Amino acid sequence: MNDRFQPQYPTYAAGAYSAERNRVLRNTYSLLALSLVPTVAGAWAGLRSGLAQWMFLNPGMGLLLFFGGAFGLMFLVQRNNRSGLGVGLLLGFTFFMGLMLSQLLSMVLGLANGVQLITLAFGGTALIFAAMASLATVVKRDLTGLSKFLFVGVIMLLIAGVANFWLQMPALMIMFSVVALGIFSVFMMIDVRRILDGGETNYISATLAIYLDLYNVFTNLLMLLSIFSGGGGSRR
Repeated sequence: MNDRFQPQYPTYAAGAYSAERNRVLRNTYSLLALSLVPTVAGAWAGLRSGLAQWMFLNPGMGLLLFFGGAFGLMFLVQRNNRSGLGVGLLLGFTFFMGLMLSQLLSMVLGLANGVQLITLAFGGTALIFAAMASLATVVKRDLTGLSKFLFVGVIMLLIAGVANFWLQMPALMIMFSVVALGIFSVFMMIDVRRILDGGETNYISATLAIYLDLYNVFTNLLMLLSIFSGGGGSRR
């Protein structure tokens, strides 16, 4: 943020502000790393329990389960974001998202190079996050307008995603994933920047926002890799 727009704190106040900002960022990254554990556990449980197969056979019910569970849990996390319960609800949310991820993982693991594709998508997501987080430390302009523009893009993506659920158009699916990859990559930078600017002071809410960015980047990157991998051949 440009210094001319920053309030002029006394030295001690500026130090306290910097310490608080660093605390939020440190706690956010720690909780974000922890959230990967229930996500992996949820994905494993979804594959082992047959939930992934059930969602394939019942796509309408699976879509309702995803939207109902995701938005319901996000609401509860935000409602309790100033208590220890909020941390537990966030980890429960990431477990649920792992369960939902099992459907895509099941499809990709059906390819002969499925494990390699998942590894590549994970590594690519980590690289994108590192790049966006680094960019967030050097960007000085106000990103409020960009954030609003991207939010409109997310709404349009939701509409297109639901439409393609019924239309099943491969070209629309590719376009959806490319646009989503771009939008949520930029959202990573914006969400990290909000912490650095002091616009987000709650590490639970910050973790939820960045987790959703990472989740969407990973799933859409994995989708694109599986489409353009040449099929890799099916195991079945």
